[in-house]
Amino acid sequence: MTLERKVAQLIMPDISAITPADTEKYRFGTILNGGNSGPYGDDLAPAPEWLKLSDEHWDASLVPLASGEPVVPVLWGTDAVHGHTNVKGATMFPHNIGLGATGDPDLIRKIGQATAIEIEVTGIEWTFAPTVAVARDDRWGRTYESYSEDPARVSVLGKAMVEGLQGYRSADDYLGNGRVIATAKHFFGDGGTEQGVDQGDVNGDLDALMDIHVAPYPAAIEAGVETVMASFNSINGRKMHGNTELLTGVLRGDLGFDGLVVGDWNGHGQIKGCTNTDCPQALMAGLDVYMVPEDWKGLYETLLAQVQDGTVPMARLDEAVLRVLRLKEKSGLLAGAPRPSERANAGQWDKLGSPEHRAIAREAVAKSLVLLKNDGVLPLQSKANILVAGKAANSIAQQAGGWTLTWQGGGELTNADFPGATSIYDGLSAAAQQAGGTAVLSDDGSYADKPDVAIVVFGEQPYAEFVGDRKDLAFRDEEGLRLLRQFKSEGIRTVAVFLSGRPLWVNRELNAADAFVAAWLPGSEGAGVADVLFGQAPASGRLSFSWPADCAGAPLNSADGALFALGYGRATGDHAPLATLNEECSALTDNGQADWFISGRLASDITATADGLVLPDLRGVNGGVTARGIDRNAQEDAREIIFTAGSSLVLTGPKSSSGFRITYSVDQRAGQPVALSSGGSTFDITHPMAVAEGKGWREMIITDECLPGLSNDLTIRSDGDFTIKVSSIARQDIAQGTSCSF
Repeated sequence: MTLERKVAQLIMPDISAITPADTEKYRFGTILNGGNSGPYGDDLAPAPEWLKLSDEHWDASLVPLASGEPVVPVLWGTDAVHGHTNVKGATMFPHNIGLGATGDPDLIRKIGQATAIEIEVTGIEWTFAPTVAVARDDRWGRTYESYSEDPARVSVLGKAMVEGLQGYRSADDYLGNGRVIATAKHFFGDGGTEQGVDQGDVNGDLDALMDIHVAPYPAAIEAGVETVMASFNSINGRKMHGNTELLTGVLRGDLGFDGLVVGDWNGHGQIKGCTNTDCPQALMAGLDVYMVPEDWKGLYETLLAQVQDGTVPMARLDEAVLRVLRLKEKSGLLAGAPRPSERANAGQWDKLGSPEHRAIAREAVAKSLVLLKNDGVLPLQSKANILVAGKAANSIAQQAGGWTLTWQGGGELTNADFPGATSIYDGLSAAAQQAGGTAVLSDDGSYADKPDVAIVVFGEQPYAEFVGDRKDLAFRDEEGLRLLRQFKSEGIRTVAVFLSGRPLWVNRELNAADAFVAAWLPGSEGAGVADVLFGQAPASGRLSFSWPADCAGAPLNSADGALFALGYGRATGDHAPLATLNEECSALTDNGQADWFISGRLASDITATADGLVLPDLRGVNGGVTARGIDRNAQEDAREIIFTAGSSLVLTGPKSSSGFRITYSVDQRAGQPVALSSGGSTFDITHPMAVAEGKGWREMIITDECLPGLSNDLTIRSDGDFTIKVSSIARQDIAQGTSCSF
């Protein structure tokens, strides 16, 4: 292989930033689709489009080279973290926190194989799963990706998922038909950051940290996991992507891992002295493949130059390239593998969301439910007339959580985006009818005929990664509380079904409900909830995380201070009363979020000015700024803001200690500098706006990390002509230490 082809084997771009023509020209070793990347720019593309694009990149990677140099097929990786859930129609299994509550490794092996088959249907070979993080602070936004706070349980279940995805090392089908490459992630410490800040710092005695956070890796390695993903976080101040002692010394030396180490999304760019396009330190530390979604060309060019000038020794380059090639060899790609559409399972659309796979998912839902309280209302009686209340009851997007069709999940997704799936209400309705009763849906809790029992479904809105970081564990949305109290005052028995990605302080709701079920994020098979509520399946789930007694959010990880300890869960027949719980929570005085601009309206306490002149409701022409209404999802629910050279837009609102979250889109990058200012600080966003060019709607998170002294004002200034579209602006509690992102 030429030097250029070797370097390309270590570059992993995102499908949103390349074309098959780029694959043919550069011969990337691997490609990926991120959480918001779908074929041909459509993250809701139908399954055949995924297979079509897989064929195109595969074919491009195998076009003969004029020099006669051997061609190497490209390898595609995806985040199939609870099923192949980037793809419409796929089976969505419960997130890991729910699977942890099942404590059933045999079930998890079945889930792994079902997921692998569905991945193969679309022609993809590699998943970035399982997450084997040991989440120790539930304020972390990725808690639901962890099986447990208990390293032993994570070890058992993580190993089982690897075996389900890849097959047993000694089996004939290992990495064969119906199997895909697995990834143990994120090495290591992602679940142990200070205050649960995603990508933050993990501090303490190294041996003690390893006892917790490295503990699941020996089991995954024993199972034959072929790849390990480096973590974003730091260990005692040093970023993992650049930590030679840990990536090479511990992972390869002490643990004996001989597979491929892949980076996380631009994680190498966070190393001190590095950028997304320049980071030999990561390769020298032990990284084999750079995940560089959008800045791939710059990194390719600098890495090529660094090998040529000796900054990166040829021996280290060859070592990394050999690991890529060995992975492809093990998975059969170097032995004349057919193009993706010609492989076993490929294009067999009946296997995507098949009845067999959905049955496994339904079983997992039922086994994951943890019954925290039951005064005797469960199991539901036959012939009962049931009211099902709460907006989440008939929302597949909410019950599925993040990493579902889109990176953050939820949002604008509707039940129509989930063909073949069953909402919790649909499952309850079918079960009630089968039992000779009825189930009526009522979002707001209103009814014509008084029901025998009300089931209230409520919980967290979907999120992923740092967007889900919290300062405390207080559950603030009072929709469920209002409904439970309403029904109690009307003499109606109640069952609370709580959807969440972590244990939260819900003392008020526990007091108000006659029965309370922690349902986690069950995925596409809502009927599994009905199976337990109607007594068709036992309440067998047990907490894999301690449940907080207060709302502050300090890590528990033991029975001390927990309302419900690790391993707690009632059988359906356990009707022992739960003592009345303390409902005091100082965190509730701060609701954590204030919308400045949403659904095409500027909040009444927010002013917008352009060069000192008012823009009422962020609309009109003043100074050098033009703001006009545009349609994103509804009539004029967003704004297109056009800056002339040297103009600025200032938004001013109430004082707050929270950060900003802005949903935006940039069609064309700025030709001159663009900056954000607040509280006397300024941050240049020219490069992030260039990266956002043509990528569709994105989110920026603005915190004190890039704008120290963040205040009640936010200024956007452009030195040249520039246009940005904005659909929402909010002040939101963001965990301390969270980096700005775009």
